[in-house]
Amino acid sequence: MAGNEWINGYLEAILDSGASAIEENKPTPVNLRERGHFNPTKYFVEEVVTGVDETDLHRTWIKVVATRNTKERSSRLENMCWRIWHLTRKKKQLEWEDLQRLATWRWEREQGRKDVTEDMSEDLSEGEKGDALGEAISLDSPRKKFQRNVSNLEVWSDNNKEKKLYIVLISLHGLVRGGNMELGRDSDTGGQIKYVVELSRALAKMPGVYRVDLFTRQVSSPEVDWSYGEPTEMLSTGPEDADGADLGESSGAYIVRIPFGPRDKYLRKELLWPHIQEFVDGALAHILNMSKALGEQVGGGQPVWPYVIHGHYADAGDSAALLSGALNVPMVLTGHSLGRNKLEQLLKQGRQSKEDINSMYRIMRRIEAEELSLDAAELVITSTKQEIEEQWGLYDGFDVKLEKVLRARARRGVNCHGRYMPRMAVIPPGMDFSNVIQEDIAEADGDLGTPTTNDVASPKAVPAIYSDIMHFLTNPHKPMILALSRPDPKKNLTTLVKAFGECRPLRELANLTLIMGNRDDIDEMSTGNASVLMTVLKLVDKYDLYGQVAFPKHHKQSDVPEIYHLAAKTKGVFINPAFIEPFGLTLIEAAAHGLPMVATKNGGPVDINRALNNGLLVDPHDQQAIADALLKLVSEKKLWEECRRNGWKNIHLFSWPEHCRTYLTRVAACRMRHPQWQTDTPADEQAAEESFNDSLKDVQDMSLRLSVDGEKNSLNESLGLGTAGDDPELQDQVKRVLSKMKRQESVAQDSEGDQTAQNVPSKYPMLRRRRKLIVIALDCYGSDGAPEKKMIQIVQEIFKAIKLDPQIARLSGFALSTAMPMLELTEFLKSGNIKVNDFDALICSSGSEVYYPGTHTEEGKLCPDPDYVSHIDYRWGSDGLKKTIWKLMNTSEGGERNSAIQEDVKSSNSHCLSYLIKDPSKVKKVDDMRQKLRMRGLRCHLMYCRNSTRMQVIPLLASRSQALRYLFVRWRLNVANMYVILGETGDTDYEELIAGTHKTLIMKGVVEKGSEELLRTAGSYLRDDIVPGDTPLIAYISGQATAKEIANTLRQISGAGM
Repeated sequence: MAGNEWINGYLEAILDSGASAIEENKPTPVNLRERGHFNPTKYFVEEVVTGVDETDLHRTWIKVVATRNTKERSSRLENMCWRIWHLTRKKKQLEWEDLQRLATWRWEREQGRKDVTEDMSEDLSEGEKGDALGEAISLDSPRKKFQRNVSNLEVWSDNNKEKKLYIVLISLHGLVRGGNMELGRDSDTGGQIKYVVELSRALAKMPGVYRVDLFTRQVSSPEVDWSYGEPTEMLSTGPEDADGADLGESSGAYIVRIPFGPRDKYLRKELLWPHIQEFVDGALAHILNMSKALGEQVGGGQPVWPYVIHGHYADAGDSAALLSGALNVPMVLTGHSLGRNKLEQLLKQGRQSKEDINSMYRIMRRIEAEELSLDAAELVITSTKQEIEEQWGLYDGFDVKLEKVLRARARRGVNCHGRYMPRMAVIPPGMDFSNVIQEDIAEADGDLGTPTTNDVASPKAVPAIYSDIMHFLTNPHKPMILALSRPDPKKNLTTLVKAFGECRPLRELANLTLIMGNRDDIDEMSTGNASVLMTVLKLVDKYDLYGQVAFPKHHKQSDVPEIYHLAAKTKGVFINPAFIEPFGLTLIEAAAHGLPMVATKNGGPVDINRALNNGLLVDPHDQQAIADALLKLVSEKKLWEECRRNGWKNIHLFSWPEHCRTYLTRVAACRMRHPQWQTDTPADEQAAEESFNDSLKDVQDMSLRLSVDGEKNSLNESLGLGTAGDDPELQDQVKRVLSKMKRQESVAQDSEGDQTAQNVPSKYPMLRRRRKLIVIALDCYGSDGAPEKKMIQIVQEIFKAIKLDPQIARLSGFALSTAMPMLELTEFLKSGNIKVNDFDALICSSGSEVYYPGTHTEEGKLCPDPDYVSHIDYRWGSDGLKKTIWKLMNTSEGGERNSAIQEDVKSSNSHCLSYLIKDPSKVKKVDDMRQKLRMRGLRCHLMYCRNSTRMQVIPLLASRSQALRYLFVRWRLNVANMYVILGETGDTDYEELIAGTHKTLIMKGVVEKGSEELLRTAGSYLRDDIVPGDTPLIAYISGQATAKEIANTLRQISGAGM
């Protein structure tokens, strides 16, 4: 508390309310009336004094006594006390609100558990009960639990060498590159960057893994190095076969940078949220191209789909959920740090309200992304058991108790009624020990003087970082206490410096080295980091630690092993005093270099010390405990040697090969799934060839830009041909080739046009031959939920707009995306004399069904795409959903009957539960319903539609936006070549349709009222966290626009995103 500037003024004010009470550690009653009037200063100060801990205040109070000598100070004190009292009341109010919120959440979770117990009619057998009890008991002995879980799995080994797996990792924020990482450059470029790069390299070396792609954001900004703008970067080549030959040209590990968001700006992670869907579309294009290329190399002509898509952190988890849904492949999640945990910590500090925290950190959008990730993930990888129980346990989508029950039932084939909880697995991060030199203690003693002498045989003998550290120190031979972290308040470095400064035996025995990232100018650092660094400098001065504390300004990533090595030579100790440490990778690095550790008892270090047994754990808030632990390890040589040996003996448990072996073992146990449709028909081969030719001619095709060159925007540049003025003869040749291609295309298009005109049914939809797709997704409904007639007129105008240019008309198709069921939609179109066959695709019932007019039908009726039906069936539990939704929506919080909905049988289908809204004021909002369903283990996509007259529940992988990605995956019609036409509002899934690489045309005044008021509850994430504010991919036009105006607007945005 004494670190806050306002406390000095507060302490001065305390003098007027009875300073002697502070000295005696007891409050003194204040006479509220002096000379007949009320003294507000004393009253407010007394309110504060009785509500705070005074342990750290007495020292500052003594200083105040000596300086309080002017009259002007009275006014200042009064104002300061008003402020302090207000802040204290605000803190108490925030604490109370937080307690209320947690109590409500816990009550809701208990209700969810009760509902699940009631709905799952089959009781656990005695054997199941005993098994569940055994699992619960095993939580207290992590090693036994680990052995038990893995014993039933086939450990990944060289027997899998014949597999040719393609693995996708995603880490979006920060600056990612393979060499010379700028770790500590900012809060987004930290340990996660190093982790994902090393994981990529390590996985690529495992038997059976052919290629690993690490997706991140492409940044072409003058703020950062040019290397972050390169489309691809090879991290390592793939493994060699038994004969020593490479497996293939595409094998190995690669960084793949996808452009999304502003191309010329480096954005902090909180600002990336509106651009997530644009990344997903770009990544999907790359994966489809790579799957095809790998299929030709090692897949026997069939696409090699990703074995798993692994998201790291919330933003990548959100992206991985969408990608795995579009491709129907398993998803894995690693949270690294979690939003709910951060929110709880910030609220406990009482300095900011939830609204302020959300505004600064976009914390609610981050939490929702983590919830969505839990919905889709097959497996969640954590570093520690504590992360599962104390952090993931705060989420609606994960309940430790319910997960055990569902797992026990699934293992015995008992019906779970559509309920699911993701599996959690503790897999500690790996480390590369190949460059670690483990010296004996005697050798370390012998080398101790080398860095400080001038008669060094070779300049390479003494690393430069040695001199950078030792020029701070009077006697660098003393044992080094080493701390390595960013100067972040949560890393608790100031407490470490205080502990060192106030323990005289420790100061006499050891030096303190603080490696606090890189800095040029403190004034240019972020506020939090600058504050910590300034406090450290003041404490060094206060305790006169000059010559005993080192804090170099710069270090390279390659210097870190040398820093550990130097500390080990001096028989020093590594310390991590963070308030909470999710894992603690630096502790493992230090142990590998022979350094015993002192670490926080909160978080990952508990598991690390249990495995390595190489140090002491302390309470990070206990300054004396930190000093005692450091002094004990530095002074007791036998203990120091024992910890050093233990660390070396057990360090192999944290190697990258061990990590990857466990990782692949766990992933192999997931439910493997990938697209099931046939791709080897002659017609498909022809379509694939045409699609490839189209992509070469279409400069807007993102997949071409990523996979061929990434920076080429024209055909000539992409093919490596000269620019204007280079070679006239070569230009003439290029023109002749392009002219020939256009003539061939014209003949093919005329033939195709004739076939289309004849409306000849075919086995495959015409969609696969289209180069562009106009998607009409206008949610125009009256107050009764019936479609409005003006939508017919707009559709007709859009048809006319496309037909104005015959060339574009031949290449373009149409799709209609709506909440209406198929039968109602066809009747509506017929009422306006619009033929169903004018559309290449119909996305009906909010994305739960896809139809292709013009294809073969059964008895004259269109049938939904069976591949799409199987595609979205994942985790669809209609029976459990139907029962739970009816209970939640027709019962109020008090238990009284509400009757807010009734079943809409006509609009329902096998993958869509539709309900009529009887009273919109009584229904729960999407956020609220989603929370309650998650707590009950039910995963789905719930929305209100048709002017708030319907509620529809569809599978998790289904939606109108995901249906467009399905068309891309199934028929290779790139999302970047789609034009989505919307109103200014719509159904609650409307926002999902705006963002992405497709072009969006918003027609003003067409949709008068949508359903978005039923989307979010108070305190949820905002629309700005979903929809990008300023992007060339979105255009606006009047709802009264003519066909010519529509055509001109479409033409204007057609070049966007190039």
